[in-house]
Amino acid sequence: MAATAHPCVPVVFQTHPSRYKHWKLSIEGDVATLVMNVNPLGGQREGYELKLNSYDIGVDVELADAVQRIRFEHPEVRSVIVTGGLDRVFCAGANIVMLRTSTHGFKVNFCKYTNETRLYLEDASANSGVKFLAALNGTASGGGYELAIACDKILLADDRNSAVSYPEVPLLGVLPGTGGLTRITDKRKLRRDHCDAFSTVAEGIKGKRAVEWNLVDGIAPLSKWNETVKEWARKLADAQPVRAAKGVELDEIRCESNADARIYKYVALKFDRAQRCVELTLTAPESGAKDAAEALAQGNAWWVLRAFRELDDALCHLRFNEPEITLVLLRAKGPVSSWQQMDALLSLGGNWFATETRHFVKRVLKRLDNTAKSLYAICDEGTKWVGTGLELALACDRTYVLDDEERPLTFGTSAANKGMFPMANGLSRLATRFLGTPEKTDEVLAADATFGAVEASELGLATYAPDAIDWDDELRLAIEERTAFSPDAMTGMEANLRFAGPETMETKIFGRLSAWQNWIFQRPNAVGERGALTCYGTPNRPEFDVLRT
Repeated sequence: MAATAHPCVPVVFQTHPSRYKHWKLSIEGDVATLVMNVNPLGGQREGYELKLNSYDIGVDVELADAVQRIRFEHPEVRSVIVTGGLDRVFCAGANIVMLRTSTHGFKVNFCKYTNETRLYLEDASANSGVKFLAALNGTASGGGYELAIACDKILLADDRNSAVSYPEVPLLGVLPGTGGLTRITDKRKLRRDHCDAFSTVAEGIKGKRAVEWNLVDGIAPLSKWNETVKEWARKLADAQPVRAAKGVELDEIRCESNADARIYKYVALKFDRAQRCVELTLTAPESGAKDAAEALAQGNAWWVLRAFRELDDALCHLRFNEPEITLVLLRAKGPVSSWQQMDALLSLGGNWFATETRHFVKRVLKRLDNTAKSLYAICDEGTKWVGTGLELALACDRTYVLDDEERPLTFGTSAANKGMFPMANGLSRLATRFLGTPEKTDEVLAADATFGAVEASELGLATYAPDAIDWDDELRLAIEERTAFSPDAMTGMEANLRFAGPETMETKIFGRLSAWQNWIFQRPNAVGERGALTCYGTPNRPEFDVLRT
């Protein structure tokens, strides 16, 4: 029989290098080293061993934390060596028993989070002057090689043993789903026939052929390994400018929680479990930093950074730990001046901390775009949809705007809406909304500094704008209808509709993830009683339904 999916164990997304079980982060001048040495007994839940540097969600949470700390706490770092701590093994990829015994939803969210972490490495390279060297001291399989190709350069040990491989198709009946196939075609630009051969050879490719096919950038014998790694890391670092000498320490994001609520300082979640929805409210403070120097002095306490770290934690919690919640009702509140002041500081050039915070906000907004929950912006009394606040509304599937002069609300634009936070498709959320009528984007940006419900509706920012008489009933019916639909159908529909416009490597990754992982991970050839994923590591051989779709 197929393995029974393990019940969901809550995932915690807050950690610190002092508590890492699987990674060691060290800094020497402007070069950081991340050593992957996975604790076999340190899995996120019981029931599997993390052998051969295989990983689960806990390993990736630590990696994401490390990358974030390098960007904020160590702006002096210009290159990062990512290597393995085991002899002749870099990383064996995602742990198979973990995948086999996880619920389908957990598997998909795990792959999505892993993808987002890989993209975070690439964003650090593109926007923070932090270059990554994958120093493959041994074999890199599946997700291990996918981590490598998220780096800027790949150096492989030339020891007649170390190889790179994608064994998912031949061994597991699934696919390299954390961006693997997309990156070898779109990023490393391998020939199609080489991609085909590589992705079906379980033992992988090693040595000179790996270099010839552009699977790696170079090889080095063990006798010169340490020397070559240092040379490559030095070369990467020297090509980047110095951002700053001193960083900003990140403390832990905490919240008060119970069965019905999760309350942070600036973000609040309030659950209606009977209705399967949650109210998510982000509230700006009465005042914030007045200039870049004050923001840097506040550091981790700067409300922008704090609020979006809270939002990031809340979104990850909803994905992994609240699978029955299907609809998020989102509100933005707080003084208009706080939103405007925040955007003015984030748009500053030449200030490393403001720039780094801007890229972090961009990443969290992308996390919102990618979250498989229905999103409704509830623009009712007292809500403030200005600048970055408006981005939250534009990320939603629908926008409900209360048209009632006695209960005013506020809309407004800023530099934030002019492309400061591009989506995965490379466009602003306004440009994506008005793909067919681009003149509307200019019209919205040219509107008064702030405006109310009527003008918001006229500008196309409202999906529906009920008056005071109809508001309660229309909103209630919209919520009841949405939560009655099939969550599977909603996830597929939303993933298609949220990424209109140009296709990029990033949209391909998440588009294919939705199709591949939601389909192939459920097919009998993978997870049936004699499916490849079910049989892997057992005496049983997989049996395939040979009919092609």
